Amino acid sequence: MKKTMNGASLRRLLAAIAIAAVSTPTPVAHAGEGGVTHVIPGAMATLADNAPASGPGVFVKPMYMRYSGSVSAQIPTAAGLAGDVEATSNTYAVIGGYTFAEKVLGATYTMVAALPYTSLDITAVVHTPSGAKVRKGNKISGLGDVTVIPAMMAWKEPESPWQFNFVLPVYMPTGNYEKGRLGNTGLNYWTVDPIFGVAYSDAKRGFNALLHSGLAFNSENPDTNYKSGNLLHFDGAVQQILPVGSGFMTIGAEAFYFKQVSCDSGSGATLGCFKGKTAGLGPVVGYIQPFSKTESLVLEFKWLTETATEKRLEGDYLWLKAVYKF
Repeated sequence: MKKTMNGASLRRLLAAIAIAAVSTPTPVAHAGEGGVTHVIPGAMATLADNAPASGPGVFVKPMYMRYSGSVSAQIPTAAGLAGDVEATSNTYAVIGGYTFAEKVLGATYTMVAALPYTSLDITAVVHTPSGAKVRKGNKISGLGDVTVIPAMMAWKEPESPWQFNFVLPVYMPTGNYEKGRLGNTGLNYWTVDPIFGVAYSDAKRGFNALLHSGLAFNSENPDTNYKSGNLLHFDGAVQQILPVGSGFMTIGAEAFYFKQVSCDSGSGATLGCFKGKTAGLGPVVGYIQPFSKTESLVLEFKWLTETATEKRLEGDYLWLKAVYKF
């Protein structure tokens, strides 16, 4: 791979990068039951998250995310109403997928699965059945909710700078969950999150921009009779690719906006509608190391800070991602 920014070479490189656009669950995310949803800022916005545009091939994506946040207002949890919540989670995930040679509806077709493991440390003032307020803490580690993507589709013409994506993550309630426990690594309900996206790549200048939007639908938690409302979310990023060494460095920024568009419901929704929202932004840096036309390694680090929240924790996300395609 030449160090100069050759447009055709860069187009082939970007098309060969097979990426898993997967969110991994963490116990501190958005409004809804526990102030939580399966969908997380930063999970799908950059080159390390864009749907693969070429195939066939296998890819693996180890990933680490750390979140630290707090909220003074009351939120519903598996242990009841809680306020003055402080939480830190560390999530590790192994993601794998396969891109098929045959196209489906004119799109490159990929299937993905993700297995997360989360360590959670949370404290809060919990309302007891007698009406007293007690400060409780909880540390727990365990498997999170498995994510499967039965359909990840990418439409891209060979010489076009535009790529259009459709992704269908399904979050399964397989994680560690216990009613009455302040923190859990699983959410105990299903989520289906159809996502549509567009990516623009100027191969001559090395400029990339991506925008994805989804609407997450949740089932009811059968243990608490709590159904979290639907969540509309946007993730966008701009990145500049620069030749460095035998590969390419990426420098950019990401922004996100998440808003709950329907009310929480069910007999367990004692706070009523409880719609929440969040927004934030932060820097993204990465490195792309090509080995051949079909083999490559992508590394990425991002730090996203929440700047405007309602009815949820507010804090910082640190992401470290690696994608190896072969």
